[in-house]
Parts: sequence; C-alpha cells; structure tokens
Amino acid sequence: MKTFKSLEDFVGTHFIYTYDNGWEYELYVKNDHTIDYRIHGGMVAGRWLKDQEVSLVMLTEGIYKITWTEPTGTDVALDFLPNEGKLHGMIFFPKWVEEYPEITVCFQNDFIDLMHESREKYETYPKYLVPEFAKITYTAEAGKDNDEVVAQGPYKEMTNDIRNGKYFDQNYKMIKH
Repeated sequence: MKTFKSLEDFVGTHFIYTYDNGWEYELYVKNDHTIDYRIHGGMVAGRWLKDQEVSLVMLTEGIYKITWTEPTGTDVALDFLPNEGKLHGMIFFPKWVEEYPEITVCFQNDFIDLMHESREKYETYPKYLVPEFAKITYTAEAGKDNDEVVAQGPYKEMTNDIRNGKYFDQNYKMIKH
C-alpha cells in the first residue's frame, strides 16, 4: 500500500470512502486545486460533478485537508488520514438541500444555474450539519488531471466494480460500461 508523506503523494489519488452513517462517496484529487466526485449513498446519492475548485493543504506529513463551497451553498471540510485508512468530514448543508435534496441529484456541471437559483429561492438556515468519520475502502493512483476517473454518473454497483478492478484498465482509463 502507498505511503502518503507529501502533498505530491496525495494529488492524483482516487478514493472511495464510507461514512459511519453509511453514506458512500468517491473523490478524485485531480490536481492541487480541483477535485471530481460522485455520491453513491446518502441523502444526495446520484449527485456527481467535475472540476470543483478547492483549497487543499497538507496539515502535517500524511494528513491533508480539502475545503470548498459548492454552487448549492453547501460547505465541506474533509481531513484525510490515508495512511490510517480514514477521514473526518464536516458537511454544512443549507436548509434547502436538506428539504429538497432531489434538486441536487444530477451532474451538477450541467445545472449550475439551477443550483444558484435554488440557493436564492429557498432557505439557507438553519444549516444541516453532518460531522462524520469515514473508512477509506479504496485508494489508487489515477494520475493528475485524468478526466476518465469521474466521467459518468454513479450506478448501483459502480464502487464494487472499481474496487474489484472491473472499471479501470491498467493505465487507469475507464473500461466502457
């Protein structure tokens, strides 16, 4: 298993993780300022996006923090401890996302205007806070700026296909599904 020491070790890594509440997420650290991700379980399962701008820092050797604000108004802070196979996430969902999660279940990149409109139309407060630990169930080196890592929406057995080597070839290119 890869040992993470530097920020360079972290960038280009593809993760699947499951929060203690059962929500399953997939995140690809595309480069030092961008992530792609898919949500496979939980209140907004089926949501996916590419090229989310983030703040990415190494807190200390092998421990990383990623933070961002989404077009929905959702704020996210993730602390990755990949050498220990875990992370802690804090998600700050606006009230409207908790009340109307189905609006966000889409390929967000195609619906940025709808996210902005919904953010203005519906209530933000009180925010729905989700502080959870997660177990990292998959880690792989996908390389930087690999647009094939998150290239399609999530489907039922996708994370199992990825973990079982049925989704990517030896060059980390998507096998057509």
